[in-house]
This record gives sequence, structure tokens and C-alpha cells, in this order.
Amino acid sequence: MPESSAVSAPAVAGPIGSAAELSAEDTKLVVLARGARARIGAVEGAAVRDQDGRTYAAATVALPSLTVTALQLAVASAAAAGASRLEAAAVVTEASTLDGAGHAAVRDLSAEAPIHLAAPDGSLLGTVVE
Repeated sequence: MPESSAVSAPAVAGPIGSAAELSAEDTKLVVLARGARARIGAVEGAAVRDQDGRTYAAATVALPSLTVTALQLAVASAAAAGASRLEAAAVVTEASTLDGAGHAAVRDLSAEAPIHLAAPDGSLLGTVVE
């Protein structure tokens, strides 16, 4: 998983539990992120919801000339579609922390959007709110 050396990865905060603890809309983000990851066997999948309720899902891209985290790509897709704010984000990964570059991308559009971190089976590992 690519990491940004300029941005520290925040620890996952908040209650640890299952995806059942998420709202229906946030659970949908986890489902979309799992689907994006599974579709191509990527390291990570991510999904974001913008201010209008539109969702964008993406998977990690690792090419010889381009590496983008799933969360960066989901945020970029939202921004390219005209999103000016994010309501929430979800990342499905085997890692126990959120990558710094993806975290920074979400914070570019929203200082307060929760970022849910989920395991590949969809179980909630935690939520970053900082």
C-alpha cells in the first residue's frame, strides 16, 4: 500500500465493532469499497459520498508510472464530478491504519467527514474523525 512520507497516517479512532454499527448510508460505502477491491483483486477499495449523496468507488492503482491509493482515487473521482464537500468515506483494507495520502485527500474536501476503516470481510475496524 503506498504511503505518503509528507503526511502522517492517523491512528484509527473510535469504537471498534461491526459494520452493523454504521448508518445504512455508511454501510453502503463499505459494500461499494469491498466490491471495488474484489473486482480487480486490489490491495484496497474505497468509496466516498459527496454533499449531494452521490457515491464514488475506486480500487488501488499500481502501475509502473502511477500509484494511487483507493481513497485518493475515490476522492479524485468525486472532485472531477464537481463535488465540493464529502459527507463520509470508507476504506476496505487488510492494513490496520489509514494511509496518510488518502486521509489528506479526504481532508482537502472535508475537515469533518468520518473515514471508516473496514476489514476485507466488511467488519468495521474503526473510524478516523480527525
